[in-house]
Amino acid sequence: MYRVGDYVFFENSSSNPYLIRRIEELNKTASGNVEAKVVCFYRRRDISHSLIQLADKHAKELEEEKESPTETDHTEKQKHQLRHRELFLSRQYESLPATHIRGKCSVALLNETEAVLSYLDKEDTFFYSLVYDPTQKTLLADKGEIRVGPRFQADVPEMLQEGEADDRDQSKLEEKLWDPECPLTNKQIDQFLVVARAVGTFARALDCSSSVRQPSLHMSAAAASRDITLFHAMDTLHRHNYDLSSALSVLVPAGGPVLCRDEMEEWSASEAAMFEEALEKYGKDFNDIRQDFLPWKSLTSIIEYYYMWKTTDRYVQQKRLKAAEAESKLKQVYIPTYNKPNPNQISMTNGKMATVNGAGPGAFHAAGGGRACESCYSMQSAQWYSWGPPNMQCRLCVSCWMYWKKYGGLKMPSRAESRSRGHAPRQSNHMVPMRNSGSPKSSMKTKQAFLLQATRLTKLARHMCRDIIRLRRAARRPFVPINCGAIKAECKRRLKLKFLVREITSVVVLHFFCCVPPPPTVDQAQAVRSHLLDLGVLPYHPPSCSPVFNSCRILLNPSCCCSSVVL
Repeated sequence: MYRVGDYVFFENSSSNPYLIRRIEELNKTASGNVEAKVVCFYRRRDISHSLIQLADKHAKELEEEKESPTETDHTEKQKHQLRHRELFLSRQYESLPATHIRGKCSVALLNETEAVLSYLDKEDTFFYSLVYDPTQKTLLADKGEIRVGPRFQADVPEMLQEGEADDRDQSKLEEKLWDPECPLTNKQIDQFLVVARAVGTFARALDCSSSVRQPSLHMSAAAASRDITLFHAMDTLHRHNYDLSSALSVLVPAGGPVLCRDEMEEWSASEAAMFEEALEKYGKDFNDIRQDFLPWKSLTSIIEYYYMWKTTDRYVQQKRLKAAEAESKLKQVYIPTYNKPNPNQISMTNGKMATVNGAGPGAFHAAGGGRACESCYSMQSAQWYSWGPPNMQCRLCVSCWMYWKKYGGLKMPSRAESRSRGHAPRQSNHMVPMRNSGSPKSSMKTKQAFLLQATRLTKLARHMCRDIIRLRRAARRPFVPINCGAIKAECKRRLKLKFLVREITSVVVLHFFCCVPPPPTVDQAQAVRSHLLDLGVLPYHPPSCSPVFNSCRILLNPSCCCSSVVL
């Protein structure tokens, strides 16, 4: 049985976590179905990363204000699961079918006087401290917070000893507005107040704007009898030391009678209608009323008008209408327990896994029938549920699936958190990296084709440094990184050494050709050159930057008759 004011789980998707809502109204549609008007609560996974950082900063400030902070005593697993219990209130309403309710839960304003870990000890219990605006994308502190802490406490001065003088300036501490021991009698005070009301009625008759608002005499007399007139009359008596003649002369100065009007008279009919509309939408949230409906009014004026408006017949009429509407609306609805099979449930057919996220029969068994639970790594469960994208073939056990549906995350800390603490990323069976505990869609990206184009130096290093790279061994260990910087440095060193050997050999050959008599024949030179080329000592085309070849190019020119050698 679900009633107005209950916090409930709503299911809008078979694979996504439950929505957490508060029932505001239960209405019966024309087709006979029951719809629930609900207040939306959001999880951390539903808001942006920048707002999550703002929420963490707010929580840290609250923890620092406590006299005995306990956040440092929490384990990583407790901190991880506490994030799943945090919600964000919103002012957004929506209507959902009552048949989508999947159970009750409990949501409370974060109580700073009790330990946060107490929320982990209670099943289906959540807390909130911030208000999220989905349209403006803002996160603000809830105005209904319990003001507990040193910054909300008054500094009580020490008690004065007997006979000790009080050095404080009394005029700055308080102001005396009325003396109950004044020389006037109650009859004289009442007579003065009657005169003040009569002056107020006459002043309204002379005022053009008041004549429009109170066209009849009895309406002007009723407006003149309000508290603002009485307060002005009593303040006038006090300021003139309760002298009736002096106070009467002040009520009617030379310019005409004094007109005192409160907020009920200052506000126009259109402003009053806008205030009632805003009050219906926001309740007693006067800051939002002023911001969205009456920005030209001060906050003091709005609050004063509200308490005066509650004394009018208009308020009594609206209260009666609301009571009559509440009587006609549903107060509770019975929703039977939902026991239909979940589409993500992995069925067993002849001992084999049948379907996973719409895959064909036997797909899960062939791809990962022995895979452990992605959250608790358990290998045994009465029932398994597919979780994540279909191509990943991941699954959760029964308890972890219910935790995912209720709390919107996995039980264990995520991969990103473990990496930030300096640990190696966890991996499940079959070498599949673990994903984070939030939405599977947030961690899995669409596959895109890419072209890996190596530079010339990288291609050359593969051939010259085969003894260091060991390509076959590296292919068998894909998760061990290759030190590309060291290989490139070794490749450059070997290239310099090889060119140096070539030039030294060239100098020796040229010296032999030019200095040893008798000079060799053309056939002999060609034979030596071919032998050196086979050994890889000489290049096919000598570099023009080499000083040895530049200086000896004339001697080794094929056109020379003495030694036609081409190096």
